[in-house]
Amino acid sequence: MRAALIREVGQPFQVENITIAAPVDREVLVEIRASGLCHSDITVAKNGMGIGLPAVLGHEISGVVTAVGPAVSRIKVGDHVVAAALQPCGHCQACLRGNLNACSNPDALDRSTDAEPRLEVDSTPVVQMQGLGGFAEQALIHENQLVAIDPRMPFEQASIIGCAVATGAGSIFNAAKVRPGQSVAVFGCGGVGLNAIQAAVLAGATTIIAVDIQPDKLELAQKFGATAIVNSGTEDAAARILEITTGAGVDHAFVMIGVPAIAETAMASLGFGGTTYLVGGMRPGAALDVRPSPADSGLLSKQQGVRGIWLGSSNFYADIPMYVDLYMQGKLNLDDLISRRIDLDDINEAYEDLERGGIARSVITFPAVG
Repeated sequence: MRAALIREVGQPFQVENITIAAPVDREVLVEIRASGLCHSDITVAKNGMGIGLPAVLGHEISGVVTAVGPAVSRIKVGDHVVAAALQPCGHCQACLRGNLNACSNPDALDRSTDAEPRLEVDSTPVVQMQGLGGFAEQALIHENQLVAIDPRMPFEQASIIGCAVATGAGSIFNAAKVRPGQSVAVFGCGGVGLNAIQAAVLAGATTIIAVDIQPDKLELAQKFGATAIVNSGTEDAAARILEITTGAGVDHAFVMIGVPAIAETAMASLGFGGTTYLVGGMRPGAALDVRPSPADSGLLSKQQGVRGIWLGSSNFYADIPMYVDLYMQGKLNLDDLISRRIDLDDINEAYEDLERGGIARSVITFPAVG
């Protein structure tokens, strides 16, 4: 099958033919029909982040099940599925409590080191990022990472649910638990940020401030429900947010871009009891200047907080079907999140466009086999 490989850190994707094994145990073979381009994949490609190479990245996947291992119980051949970038073992204390993103034994879903590799190129094992490897025509995935969905759901829109929607909307619903009447600021209006904005609307937030440096993204943010926009490239974002909120600051500030300076601006935009949520991944070694003294920031006296969120604190077995239902009911706008549909061979160009800004999501589409 064809796949986009990363062979060296900092180098472009290379589309090559690789081999994929047959499913064993609880593995599921998925014919990929759509794979979203998330910024975190290019961050890994450029910085390594500890992943082994060569590797197939890509973690926003939808497709059709074509084969299953003998121990698979939840998924069957013919199912339309969405993958999640979590690897819950299903047996540890965190998994049993539904905290799938806190699984203490994610390696339990991998094949043993002495088994045949799932993927190979030139007799060399190929790593699947987060157990998925979606930049390929097929993927061999443990059933714990898959959810069967309504087959009426379009593949392109379904693919971005596993990360962009689960992370953005989950940050609102699961982590922050935004309540009606509260105020929200979203820093970064790509796919994840736009989902946070529309989820904040569904949660009943009455002040929803979108912050970005791209006018096109800010315009799109208004379409998704932002009540105010701030161009942080031309104005002081924290000062403008305080102005919009008549000095009160916001209850929740979500940082979708892994840049420390943006996180510090978000902290400066908080009101009493407000929390800054770090959603976008930061480079290894990144640090925040957090000064709790009342003389410096008021973090203590205003009882503010800073919290990290991983994949929207999602229990994706419940959340993914819910997002599919919301889309099918016309309550969740996923159509306008997809800026373009591309072929696998166009992956490098598409990531260059994503880095330049102005694009919510590009999605690789694969034709049906047979």
